[in-house]
Amino acid sequence: MLDPHRLFAAPRKEIWLEIGFGAGEHLAWQAVSHPDTGFIGCEVFKNGIAILLRSIDEGGLDNVRIWPADARLLLPALLPASIGRIFLLFPDPWPKVRHAERRFVCPPNLDVLARLLADGAELRIASDDPGYIVWTLMQMRARPEFEWLARQPADWQARPADWPETRYEAKALVAGRRPAYLRYRRRPRIMTP
Repeated sequence: MLDPHRLFAAPRKEIWLEIGFGAGEHLAWQAVSHPDTGFIGCEVFKNGIAILLRSIDEGGLDNVRIWPADARLLLPALLPASIGRIFLLFPDPWPKVRHAERRFVCPPNLDVLARLLADGAELRIASDDPGYIVWTLMQMRARPEFEWLARQPADWQARPADWPETRYEAKALVAGRRPAYLRYRRRPRIMTP
């Protein structure tokens, strides 16, 4: 098992994880805004990794680590309850019915995320694909480990102030698609004697 805190030379208050960071603009913004937090970004596309590396270099960011491969290869190795926040922003929606099993939001991956998130930690999911939004809501509703934080429509229809716009979001808005910003809290684990 890998303790993600050990990836950083200086002690970090929390470790946050972004799955599929694209060009890394969200991850870099979060790293600048939260210098006492350690960040792990997972991405498979070399161009996106290169862009984030440039941002890390130009910003002098020492609180970012990159996993340049499929996140599903890293996640099982991380210690349970070691992550304070997970971001899954505008993942591939796999819109064809025959490809739905490829969607990241699915029971096996949610099992892993529930294991990794500390009690009270947050899972943030964004999408502009109506089918993926419905799919995500249905999948998350079946998960007793997670509490949806929305209390009114604005809670999921408007991007929170501490959630910077990504280029995928900007493209969606230009195309007239309305993203959903879903936030879930990891409920406390029930300890059995």
